[in-house]
Amino acid sequence: MSENQGPSAAAAPATGAAGGPAAAGDAPITLHVQYIKDLSFEAPGAPRVFQHFQQTPPEISVAIDVRAANLQPDVFEVVIRIHSECKSGETVGFILELVYGGTFTLKVPQDQLELVLLIECPRLLFPFARHIVADITRDGGFPPLLISPVDFVQMYRERKLAAQQAAKAGDAAPASPAKSGS
Repeated sequence: MSENQGPSAAAAPATGAAGGPAAAGDAPITLHVQYIKDLSFEAPGAPRVFQHFQQTPPEISVAIDVRAANLQPDVFEVVIRIHSECKSGETVGFILELVYGGTFTLKVPQDQLELVLLIECPRLLFPFARHIVADITRDGGFPPLLISPVDFVQMYRERKLAAQQAAKAGDAAPASPAKSGS
């Protein structure tokens, strides 16, 4: 039995600005591939940490960072770095580190490039990285860690403010010679 459910988005041809078929390269953001670049999960306190959880609720910290690199003209790699640590008292339950990346072709004005790289591209990648974190923590014997949605706009603003403050501090402080590695 077949029912007609009307036209679907997949069946409708894409149209460009002039109403004709859109060229594949017209999209301002094209995500080519996404991947786990690095993944580490350790549970150094297992199994005794599970007993600690009954007495002391765990404390979980999550740090997220976004980086972008130019690979070719108009092609960029964007990575989300997630570091999470779970402790119960002084006992470490788990340490998780994920670097999740994607490659994008961007056809945006130069003045919008940084915003797209550090806000829009991570928004596309984050749900997949969040899912990996939840699965890995669950598979590691812990309740799934469901990271709250991230405000990449606020993260971008904080990054810009920190860079401005560092530049001001650098202008006010005398230059110091670089130290070689120890």
